[in-house]
Amino acid sequence: MATKVCVTIAASSPTKVSSELRGALAKSEYAELRLDFLKPNQIPFCLTLVRKHLKRCICTLRPIAEGGKFSGSEKERISILKLISEFEPYLIDVEYNTLKKNKELVKYLKSRKTRMLVSWHDFAKTPNEHTLRSMFKKMSKYSNNIKIVTMAKTIDDTIRILSLYKISTRKINLISFAMGDYGRMSRILCTKLGSPYTYVSLGKPVAPGQFSLKEMKSILSLEDKN
Repeated sequence: MATKVCVTIAASSPTKVSSELRGALAKSEYAELRLDFLKPNQIPFCLTLVRKHLKRCICTLRPIAEGGKFSGSEKERISILKLISEFEPYLIDVEYNTLKKNKELVKYLKSRKTRMLVSWHDFAKTPNEHTLRSMFKKMSKYSNNIKIVTMAKTIDDTIRILSLYKISTRKINLISFAMGDYGRMSRILCTKLGSPYTYVSLGKPVAPGQFSLKEMKSILSLEDKN
C-alpha cells in the first residue's frame, strides 16, 4: 500500500492558507490546517474559504501550552473548536488534556459525530513504556483516532515510541512517532507499522525533525523502484 502524507499548512492569513492548501492537496492525500497560526477572528472566514477541501483536512487549533500559537483565551478556543466541527473536516485534532478538562466539549463533539483525532505531545522527552501505554489506553476512551508524539534524544527513545504499534489494534488509527533528529526515521517507519499517514511540511519544518513534502516524496519514490 502506498504511503500517505499529510502536509502541514501553517500560514498567517486565510488567503495564504487557501493558496497553500490547493498546492498541497495536488501532491498529497491530506493536509493539516494549523488554524492556531491565524488570528482568532480570521478563522471563520478561513473555514468558509476552504470549505470544499475540508473532507481531506485535519484541523488543529493548538494552544500555546501544547506547543501551539493560538493567541485567544481558552474559552474562545473551545468555541472555535465547536465551530470547526460544524464544517465537518476529515478530522479535528483535539488535545487529550483539553478533552479531559472539558466534558461539555466532548459531549458536543460526540453529539455532532465529529471525527476526532485525540492528540498528546511531549516536547521535552520520550516517557517510559508504561507511561506511553497508559496514555494510549486513556486516549482510546475518547476516539479510535489517536496521535502520540514525543521528543527523541536517543535511538532507544524512537524505538520506544514506535513500540506503541505493538499494542494498537485494527480498530485504532494510531499515529505515533518521535520529533527531533533522532526521531526522523520514525516519521517514515510509522506508516509501515500502521499509521494512516505521516506529517510533512511544504518547506520549512513546522515541528522538529519534520521532512518537507519534496524530501518525503523523494524517499518514498525509492519504494516504487523495488
